[in-house]
Amino acid sequence: MGVIDIIVFVAFIASVISLGIFKSKDEKTDGADGASEFFLAGRGLKWWLIGFSLIAANISAEQFVGMSGSSAGYMGIAIASYEWMAAITLVVVAFAFLPYFLRAGIFTIPQFLETRYNHWARSIMAVFMLTILVVVSFAAVVYAGALPMMDLLSQADVNLNLTICCWIMGLFAAVYVAFGGLKACAWADLIQGSALIVAGGIITYLALDQLGVMDPTELVDATGAVASNAGGLSGAERFSVLNDSKLHMVLPASDSNIPWTALVIGLWIPNFYYWGLNQYITQRVLGSASLKEGQKGIVFAAGLKLIIPFIIVFPGIIAFNMYSKEMSQLAANDEKIVKANTELVEAFEKDAASDENPITVYTFDKGWEEHNKEKAVEVAAYNELAVANAKAAGKEVQEKTFVGYKYDSAMSLLIGNLVPKNGLFGFIIAALLGAIISSLAAILNAASTIFTMDIFGRYIKKDAAQKTLVKVGRICIGVFVVIGCAIAPQLSNPNFGGIFKYIQEFQGYISPGILAVFIFGLINRRAWRGTGVIGLAINPFIYGALAKFAPQIAFLDRMAICLGSVLVLMTIIGLIKKEDKPIEFTSDVDMDTTSSKPALIAGIGVVIITLILYGIFW
Repeated sequence: MGVIDIIVFVAFIASVISLGIFKSKDEKTDGADGASEFFLAGRGLKWWLIGFSLIAANISAEQFVGMSGSSAGYMGIAIASYEWMAAITLVVVAFAFLPYFLRAGIFTIPQFLETRYNHWARSIMAVFMLTILVVVSFAAVVYAGALPMMDLLSQADVNLNLTICCWIMGLFAAVYVAFGGLKACAWADLIQGSALIVAGGIITYLALDQLGVMDPTELVDATGAVASNAGGLSGAERFSVLNDSKLHMVLPASDSNIPWTALVIGLWIPNFYYWGLNQYITQRVLGSASLKEGQKGIVFAAGLKLIIPFIIVFPGIIAFNMYSKEMSQLAANDEKIVKANTELVEAFEKDAASDENPITVYTFDKGWEEHNKEKAVEVAAYNELAVANAKAAGKEVQEKTFVGYKYDSAMSLLIGNLVPKNGLFGFIIAALLGAIISSLAAILNAASTIFTMDIFGRYIKKDAAQKTLVKVGRICIGVFVVIGCAIAPQLSNPNFGGIFKYIQEFQGYISPGILAVFIFGLINRRAWRGTGVIGLAINPFIYGALAKFAPQIAFLDRMAICLGSVLVLMTIIGLIKKEDKPIEFTSDVDMDTTSSKPALIAGIGVVIITLILYGIFW
C-alpha cells in the first residue's frame, strides 16, 4: 500500500468523522429539545442530506460482498430486484407512510403503534427491533464488512484478523454517532454516500475495460465454460454475450432465493418493512425539516437506488467472467466451504446407498467439478435416478448444491486486481469502509433511540430529563457495540448460509407481522386495539412452523404466507371486537405537513424508469 494510498485513506476517514462531529457540535442536548436534537437532528434535515443518508445507511458490506457475490453466482441480475423494487417502495413510503409519521411527531416507529393500538404493541415491536438491529443487522454488517477489509488490507501487506477488524469498525462508528447523534450521521453520510457511488462507478468502468482487453481464452461464460465467442468484442459486448443467461430478472418458481413468485408478493414485504418501518432507515426521514423535505429526500434516494445494480451487481457478474479460476481456488482453500461440501458428500453417499428411492438432487458447478471429477460423475449418474424417482412419485425434486466457487470474493478480486495503488486504491478502500461504518452508525443510532424512548423513557423513568435521555442513548451505543462486535466473529459458521440470506431469513420472523399490523391499523381504525398485539405475537410462530415443516418453500414466499395469515386473523378479530369510535391520528408536531407535488412527479418518473428497466432485463 503506497504512501499516497495511506494518506488518502486516513484523510477520508478523518474528514468523515470530523465533519460529523463539527456539524453537530452546537447541538443543545441539555436543552428543552435535547432528545430531539440528539436522536432526530432537531427535526431539521434537508432533502439532499436525507437522500444521501438513506443510501449510505443502506449500502454496506451486505451489498458489496453478499449482493455482488450472489450476482457472480447463478442469480445474476435477478438479485437487483432488491434494489429496483426498493425504488418503487420508497416512492410509496414517501406518500403513504411518511405523512402519518411526521404528523404524529414520533421519535420511533414502535411509538406509532401505541397511537393506533396500545403500549403492549409498542413494547413488543421495540423488543423485536432491538433484537434485529443489534443481534442481526449490526453483527452481520460488522462481520460482512470485516471479510473484504481483511482481504483488501492483506493485499496491501496489512494483516489483521477477523476479530480485530470487527472491533475497529464498530468503534469507528460509535465515535461520531455517540458524540453527535443523527446530525453527525447525516453529514458524515453526505461524504460516504457520494463517495460510495463514485467508487462503485470506478470499479464498474475498470471491470468493463479489463473485460474488453483480456484474452478470450482466459474468460468464462455464466456457466463457467471457457468463452468461445468473445473475440473482437468490446467490454460491454463481451459482458452481454457471456452472460445472456444471467441478464434476466425472472428465476423459476422452485428457486430457493428469489423465485418469480416472490416478485408478486414476497419481496415486497421485506422492502416495505425495511424502507418504511425499519427504525435505522426511517430515523433519517423522521428528522425531516418538513413533509416536503422528507418526501423529496426519499424520492431522491429512490432515484439513486436505480444506479446501485450497475455499480454492484454488474461488477459481480464480470468478476466471475474474469476470475472464476481464482474463485475456484479460493473455495478449495476455504475451510468453511470445504467443510460444507464434505458434509454434503456424506449426505450424498448416504442417499446413494439407501434402499429407498431418492428424490434429492445434488447439483454442482464447474468449480467443484474441476476439483472432484470422479465424484462429479457419480453424482451426475445418481441425479438421473433421483429425477426419475421424483417424477414417478409425483413429487418435487429437492436440490442441494456443492459450492465450487467462493462467490463472495467477487468485489475483493476486482479491487485487488484492477485498482491502481496510486491513491485510488486508498480511496476505494476508504469508501467501502465508510459505507460499512455509515450503516453501523445508523444501526447504533436507531437502536439507542428505541431503547431510550420506547423502553427507558416509557417504563423505567417516565419523567426523565432531556439530558438524561441523551446520556442513556450514548451509554446504549457503547453497550450495543460490545454486544454486536462480540457476536460478529461467530457468524463465520457455514450453517448461517451466507450473510445476505441470514439477514433476510431472520427478519422473516418479525417483518411480515409488523407490516401486517401497520397496514391493518391504517386501513381499519375501528378494530380492537389488542389486534396489534396478537398480530405481532403470532407471526414468529407461523414463520417458524413454515421453516420447520415446509423448508422447500422459499423464505420470501414464507413471508407472503405469514403476511396473508396475520391479516386474515386480524380481520376476523376486528369483525368480532371493535372500538367504540375510529382511532384518530392527530398532529403533534410543529412543522409544515403539506405534501410536495414536485416530489410526487419525480416519484412517478422513478416508478416508470424502474418498470422500463424490468422490461429490458425481464
